[in-house]
Amino acid sequence: MRTWRNTALALTAAAVLALTTACGQEQGGQSIGNAPAGAANPAGAPAENGYASGGYASGGYGSGSDSSAGAGAGAAAPAGQLVASDTKRLGKVVTDSKGFTLYRFDKDSASPPRATCEGDCAVAWPVVSPEGAKPPAGVDPSLLGEVTRADGSKQLTLDGWPMYRYAKDIQPGDLNGQGVGGTWFAAAPDGKKAAPAAETGGGDDSGTAAETDGGDDSAKAAAGLSVRKDPKLGDVVVDSRGMTVYRFTKDSAWPMKTACTGPCLKKWPVVAPVDKNSIEGVTRKGFVTFSRPDGVKQQTIDCWPLYTFAGDEKPGDTNGQGVGGTWYAVSPEGKLVGAPR
Repeated sequence: MRTWRNTALALTAAAVLALTTACGQEQGGQSIGNAPAGAANPAGAPAENGYASGGYASGGYGSGSDSSAGAGAGAAAPAGQLVASDTKRLGKVVTDSKGFTLYRFDKDSASPPRATCEGDCAVAWPVVSPEGAKPPAGVDPSLLGEVTRADGSKQLTLDGWPMYRYAKDIQPGDLNGQGVGGTWFAAAPDGKKAAPAAETGGGDDSGTAAETDGGDDSAKAAAGLSVRKDPKLGDVVVDSRGMTVYRFTKDSAWPMKTACTGPCLKKWPVVAPVDKNSIEGVTRKGFVTFSRPDGVKQQTIDCWPLYTFAGDEKPGDTNGQGVGGTWYAVSPEGKLVGAPR
């Protein structure tokens, strides 16, 4: 009897220990015990829901392998009448006749037109058939074309660039594919990459808008984290737009605190909460949502709050690196990149 009881107690102790490893004192996404004054408690993190590592983004193709979601996943659905749709974050982007965003892939080419997304990639990024394609209003019809893929099928091109949808765009107007892997971008009506709107004192990127109005496309575009290889810094974490993610050395991981408030957030917008199923190549250690003292919710890695930099104007910029000796890009393990030791 005593042996059975000791074994049961040992198993219980091991289970409790496993639940208190994230962020020092976290259980099921909620802090336990009393945090020091001024510290905000982490909110619940999204469920795992069968996430599998090694998804498409690690190879630059996309994130996840859900072939049942979105518009025509795994099939070349007709484009129909294209539309130049207005978005708050990216300006005008091209959508198909059903309102789904069209994307282009940096590993393809426009001159000559060439499509390189095959196999599993084409499941995550269904190709767009040129059948019935008509240009958006005011767009030169000569920009529309087609390319013959390796399997002999035809794919719509815009200014020479092969067009795709994204399987994780569930509803018309979704922009979940923007910036995935640093290689996928929504197409502008002229076939170029849709350009992010200019920063205006923080705007939606301050994090507040994404938290207070979850229905707009700026919040949807903020989902997802992946890894980009920077020529100077090596592997760094980027958000779904391909923008570099940073940490602030004056913050702390446990107790989880932020030192960036007020005007600081205009220069360093918070990274809005991200579903664990939409990350690729990034550690899940301490991957929880931080409830800030100002009420805004913020994503963390290894329990460190994450930010972007308003001075980064386009994907791949690292203008925030080393600013003030306190701001640094984040590695896939959640560490500071290039910080002095």
